[in-house]
Amino acid sequence: MALPQALIHSLENVTGFNRKAFEEVHASGEQVTSVRMNLMKSSRVNGEWSMDGIVPWCSQARYLSQRPSFTLDPLFHAGAYYVQEASSMFLWYALKEIIGSGTNKKVLDLCAAPGGKSTLLSSYFTDGLVVANEVIKSRASVLVENITKWGSDNVIVTNNDPSHFQSLPGFFDVMVVDAPCSGSGLFRKDPDAVNEWSEDNVQLCSQRQQRILADILPALNEDGILIYSTCSYSMEEDEMIMDWLVQEMQMISLPITIPEDWGIVETHSPHTNAKGYRFYPDRIKGEGFFIAVFQKKETVNFVRLKELSLTFPFKQEEQQIRSFIPIPDEYVLFKQGETIRTIKKEWLTDLRLLAKCLYIKKAGVEIGTIKGKDVIPSHELAVSFFAQGVFTVLELSKEQSLQYLRRKDLLLNDAPKGWNLVGYGGLPLGWVKVLPNRVNNYYPAEWRILKE
Repeated sequence: MALPQALIHSLENVTGFNRKAFEEVHASGEQVTSVRMNLMKSSRVNGEWSMDGIVPWCSQARYLSQRPSFTLDPLFHAGAYYVQEASSMFLWYALKEIIGSGTNKKVLDLCAAPGGKSTLLSSYFTDGLVVANEVIKSRASVLVENITKWGSDNVIVTNNDPSHFQSLPGFFDVMVVDAPCSGSGLFRKDPDAVNEWSEDNVQLCSQRQQRILADILPALNEDGILIYSTCSYSMEEDEMIMDWLVQEMQMISLPITIPEDWGIVETHSPHTNAKGYRFYPDRIKGEGFFIAVFQKKETVNFVRLKELSLTFPFKQEEQQIRSFIPIPDEYVLFKQGETIRTIKKEWLTDLRLLAKCLYIKKAGVEIGTIKGKDVIPSHELAVSFFAQGVFTVLELSKEQSLQYLRRKDLLLNDAPKGWNLVGYGGLPLGWVKVLPNRVNNYYPAEWRILKE
C-alpha cells in the first residue's frame, strides 16, 4: 500500500508516530476483526469462530482469528453481537473513567450511523436515554436497522442536521461526536480511502468539525461531557480541534488514566495542553483512532420548551396489546401513525420535547399494529428485550434460519397455529404466522439476505 507522502511528512513530529513501524504495518496486509457482545442477549456468539483474545479496553469485546461471513451467521441478524472496530470500542473505557456508575443520563450520539457507538451507549446507559442522530437519510435507515436488531428500548433515532439541536439548550448530559474526517486511520482497513485523502480535504474536514461542534454544544448541559473522536491522524482534525474547543468554546480538557501496556499514546494540544489519545496500528491491535474528553463549564440559560402532543391508544387498543404481551408498569404505550410503540414513562416528556424539535425515525420499541381484533406484531418487538421469556421460540437449524432470513418459504411441522417466534441459538430472529396450509414469513423484506 502506497501511503500519501504528504500525510507521512505531516506526521513526522507528531507524538507517538514511528514512520518505519507505521509503514510496515500498513504494508503487512494484516486485518483485525473484532466483535462486541450484546450482554442482554446472553453474549451468544458463533461457536465455530476462533477467538483471539479480549479487547483490553472493552471486556465484552473479542478479537477473531479471521473474518467470517457475518451475513451468513443468523446470530448476527438476531443482534447477539456487533461487528465493531476495536479502537472505537475504547469509548466504553472512557465512559467508565469519566462517567462511572451514574448512567441515568440523556446522551446524544450525533454522527451515529451505522450504529456501533449507539449500541455501545445503549448498553452502557441502561437506565438512560440515548438519542442516535444521523444527518444522511440513507444512513439513518441503516442506523434504525442496527438499533432494532440490538433490541434496546432506550434509544430514539433522529435524522437531523447538527444545527437543529440548538433548539434544545442544555438538554443533554453527555455528547459523543465521532466527527466526519479525512479517514487516514482507516487506510489499512479500507485501501480505497488512500485515494480519497488529500491535504485540502483535511482542511475542509477540520472546518466542518468546528462547525458541527459549534452547532451542537449549546445543547450540552452545564458540567456536561463531550467525547470527541475521529479516525484521522492529522493534527488539524485532532490536537488543533482540542485547542479550538478550549480557546473558543471554553471547554475543560479531562484526562483519562490508561494502562501503559495498552500502547495508546497520550498527546497534548500545542497551545492549551489539552489531553487526547492516539491509537496507532503499529502499537495497538486495531485501526487508527483519536479520542478526547471535555467538560462544559458555560452556564446554560434554561428556557421552557414546547412539547409535542403525542397520540395514545384507545382503551380497547391498549387492552388488545396488553392481552398479547405484558407491558411492564414502568412503560407507557403511545402511537406513531397506525403503529403502537412503548417507552419508559420517565422519558415520555423528553420524547415530546424531541418530537417538537427534531425528525424522529424510531423511538423506544414498536409493539405492532391492530387490525380489527388482531394484533399484528412488529419485528422490533420480536428482537427486543420485551419478547424474551414471553413467547416460545421455535428453534430453527442454521439452514432453516438462513432460509427465513432470505424471506423464503419455511416448512414447520407441528408448529402451533397463529403467531410464532422463530429463532436460532435461543435468540429470536422474527415472526412467522402458521396457517392451516402454509407458513407466512414476516421478516422485513428490506433487510432480507440476498447473498446465497
